[in-house]
Amino acid sequence: MATATTQAQELITCDLNCVKPVQQFCNSCQVSLCEDCINKHVKSLKSMKHDIVPFTKRTVQLVFPQCTSHSHQRCEGQCQQCDVPVCMKCVTGSHKGHDVVDMTDIIARKRENIKRETEEIESSIIPKNKSYDADVEKKIRKSKTHYSYLEKEAKDKRKKWHLEVDNIFDKLESLIQSLKDQEITILKSCQSQLRSQNSSMTQTVQENKEILKSNKMSDVNHYKSKLTEFRAIPQVPDVMSPTLKTNTVQGRELSLKLGEYRATLTQTTLSLPSLTDEVLYLSDKELLKEAKVIANIPTNVKDLRSLACVGSAKVWINGIEKIIRCVDIHGTVQDTVTSTCNKFPNDIAVNRQGELIYSDGPNRTVNIVRHGNIEKLITTPQGWKPGGLCCTRSGDILVSMFTIDISHFKIVRYQGQRVTQEIDKDEHGNPIYQAGVYLVFVTENNSGDIVASDGNAKSVVVVDRTGKVRFRYNDKPPGGQKPFSPRQIVTDSMGHIIVADYNNACLHILDQNGQFIKCVDNYGLSDEPSGLSVDSEGRLWVGLCDSREVKVIQYMK
Repeated sequence: MATATTQAQELITCDLNCVKPVQQFCNSCQVSLCEDCINKHVKSLKSMKHDIVPFTKRTVQLVFPQCTSHSHQRCEGQCQQCDVPVCMKCVTGSHKGHDVVDMTDIIARKRENIKRETEEIESSIIPKNKSYDADVEKKIRKSKTHYSYLEKEAKDKRKKWHLEVDNIFDKLESLIQSLKDQEITILKSCQSQLRSQNSSMTQTVQENKEILKSNKMSDVNHYKSKLTEFRAIPQVPDVMSPTLKTNTVQGRELSLKLGEYRATLTQTTLSLPSLTDEVLYLSDKELLKEAKVIANIPTNVKDLRSLACVGSAKVWINGIEKIIRCVDIHGTVQDTVTSTCNKFPNDIAVNRQGELIYSDGPNRTVNIVRHGNIEKLITTPQGWKPGGLCCTRSGDILVSMFTIDISHFKIVRYQGQRVTQEIDKDEHGNPIYQAGVYLVFVTENNSGDIVASDGNAKSVVVVDRTGKVRFRYNDKPPGGQKPFSPRQIVTDSMGHIIVADYNNACLHILDQNGQFIKCVDNYGLSDEPSGLSVDSEGRLWVGLCDSREVKVIQYMK
């Protein structure tokens, strides 16, 4: 049941500002009327016909507009000249003589136009608009996906570029440390000679004074002058410390240079910068066209296996015996160490402090010689024996090791006695180093790469600092008749990789990316080169297994 309020809300009232309920309807004017307002409405528009009908019989039709110039008049025509609606008074007045068209004809034409436009909008334009909208929506999704990918790629590139910059400065810092070590070693060697001579001269002066005080003719008669020897004071080396040169063009280029090391970062376009990292090492133009042997050192070491230089004039020599010998460039034995090995050390190395380190396979230890005493540095895991050794610039020790049945090989990085890295498998899970009877010799390049000589695979294997394989090298030398047979391997301060080729009696020199540069042969290396080391002056010391000699070779300018 409807309430009084809802009834009032549903009541239709007169359109002439009257609250009375509607009863009639003017079809002509489309106005709802109560009984009292009918006359009022008709009188307000006297000139027009009014079709008054009961409200329930009303019809919807167009209503002529009221004239804006004459009150109580409706416009039934359209002035074509002025393009405005006009009433009858307008036609006889201000629009007299103008072309006037019946409003109903205009409305009919316009309604037809509206109908056609509506149909076109509804049947053609709206579907086409929706199709375009769907296409735009698809492109928006595609753009979002594309730019999400670009954002991710930009983040990845940021990491890679930062890594490239880190690599540049890692190499720079490593080179600075290497140059520092070389320079200090040269100076300390000179200082050692000076102090040794000074000590000898002080002792001679004391002995001479005693002779002068002596009344024994024999003391004076037996006196041997050392003046000529003492006058030959060791020449103080004129070291030329490099300077670090940098150049910055804001937003365009960054570059630095230290000696022969150069690196640049260049922005090549304004819209999208690209990174160009050029790390240039000595190329073959810095290598001597013909290497030269500057010393031949007989050692009498049986089956000479490996070498480890100390400074610029001494080398430790390891062969098939327990004793490790240190000889100078003249062949004089300077020191000997009797190792703890049952038979012989697998490999030897020298750390940055100049201390000897050797690997003892059967006892699973890596040992160091300090002040004449042998100390245990590392014990390898049960079932693994240590082989090749490398003391890195950072102070870590790289140890190549193998299982007792020589079925597995790996390289392990130690910081003190703590294992910080193991390198044994590639990204596909395959062994990096091949099983077999030969040791894997190992060294570190100044780029941080770990360089190994894998005699079982007859190849040089280089991994980056993370342990990812960068490349393998196994080529014969030019004119070589036998398969490549790598033994001890080294790198120099310019990033070259040098490896002894036992079968082909030569040394292969590669760049840091494994590209062959040249071969060093025909320098008396036919006696099976095996041991190899680089001294602080950049000279190669090559150990020959058969002749038991060590040759010192200058190969760079």
